[in-house]
Amino acid sequence: MADPWLTVIGMNEDGLDGLSTPARAALARAAVVFGGPRHLELADVGARGQAWPVPFSIAGVMARRGEAVVILASGDPFWYGAGGSVVAHLARGEWVSHPAPSTFSLAANGLGWPLESTVCLGLHAAEFDGVAPHLTRGARVICLVRDGAAVGELAAWLCAQGAGLTRLHVMERLGGPRARVRDVLAQAYDLPNVCAPVAVALEVCGTVARAVTPGLPDTAFAHDGQITKQAMRALTICALGPRRGELLWDIGAGSGSISVEWCLQAGRAVAMEGKPARAANIAENIARFGLAQRMVLQVGRVDGSAWPEADPNAVFIGGGATDEVLSALWAQLPAGVRVVINGVTLETEVLLAQWQARKGGTLLRVELAQAAALGTMRGWTPARPVVQWSVTT
Repeated sequence: MADPWLTVIGMNEDGLDGLSTPARAALARAAVVFGGPRHLELADVGARGQAWPVPFSIAGVMARRGEAVVILASGDPFWYGAGGSVVAHLARGEWVSHPAPSTFSLAANGLGWPLESTVCLGLHAAEFDGVAPHLTRGARVICLVRDGAAVGELAAWLCAQGAGLTRLHVMERLGGPRARVRDVLAQAYDLPNVCAPVAVALEVCGTVARAVTPGLPDTAFAHDGQITKQAMRALTICALGPRRGELLWDIGAGSGSISVEWCLQAGRAVAMEGKPARAANIAENIARFGLAQRMVLQVGRVDGSAWPEADPNAVFIGGGATDEVLSALWAQLPAGVRVVINGVTLETEVLLAQWQARKGGTLLRVELAQAAALGTMRGWTPARPVVQWSVTT
């Protein structure tokens, strides 16, 4: 297209005064302006304004394709804003963006925090558990939250995590004449009349975050005994080699502990389990670790008849490996996928030895023992040996 028909404009609480000349010109000539009620009021667009539907949809924008359309968003439209949701459906020449300082930038500048060393999180529609990995002494975190009530909910959540001494900088209506900043400890939270839009900047006092190394205690998970044990789980995650954003297929997931630990390393996972009772434990662990945005439970047959749609970066099988499953898997996987399979039975050991001879990779036999009471003294209690096959397709 010769000229973009869609203009995405970032607007803060200073309204029209904060817009650049090109942004104001685009707003003046727009046939229709989409945005939240607050933005439409700040822009004073009158009957041309159309509030976003609930639930959010871009259908109205797409229906006006080719007309002069403006979208209003908070601050930087491409940092937890509507910009990315819309332009993903457009060609590059169809749109132009005029950003304003993001809420993160306004908050960091107000507090004097270097933004490059500050964690920035969007919690509008996400669980607070996303904050958990960052609760380490001295950490600085800026959170965008849903509304004023969510600030109190965040303070209560911090207290429940043992982080009640975290200092909250509650920052309302930044960038405009009604901006206000109030400070309070999470455990003493009592602020009235918190107004949206609001961000909460956290100064963490003590460390309550989980260690980032794999190998959580077995007691951290809901399970029926069908779980890759702590030490073996740590070895398995290292063999799988997670990278940020990668997708794992966990076939015959049991408790889902491997998927959980993979996701805690910033990956994504599909946990496939055929037994309803075990699937219920996986669902409990997804909720327990706050992984609803990263981990998906697929209940049903795990024999290769219903693989997930998206190809994985890695695959784990912790039990139930058969020649049929491995044949179906190799027929499905593209090149370059890391596969790790653990076996504890003689039959699985033979199977893995056969496949390793055909496909390569490495075989590792792991024997672990823990000290336990033996009469009035102590002795070693061995676990079942585990054979692990690691290979890349």
